[in-house]
Amino acid sequence: MAAGQKVAAAIEELRAAVRGLDGAIDARFARERDQGEIEGEVRRVNTDRSRLAQELDQSQFRANRLEEVNREVSRRLVTAMETIRAVLDR
Repeated sequence: MAAGQKVAAAIEELRAAVRGLDGAIDARFARERDQGEIEGEVRRVNTDRSRLAQELDQSQFRANRLEEVNREVSRRLVTAMETIRAVLDR
């Protein structure tokens, strides 16, 4: 093999290596970009989860309060009905 052919072969090998390196770099940037997008999505999901948990707590509090009010109204209705029966019985 002549010196010129050896140089040309070495240059071609170098070009192939550089192409491989470019591909590896592109793949690495793509993975890092994807990782950043995944991390952003995880942050959004956690934010939504926190907001939903807070809304659930508030809804549970309101439901408990409505239940208490319902019991009080029911108690008062029973008292009123008993009073009306007592008046009617007289």
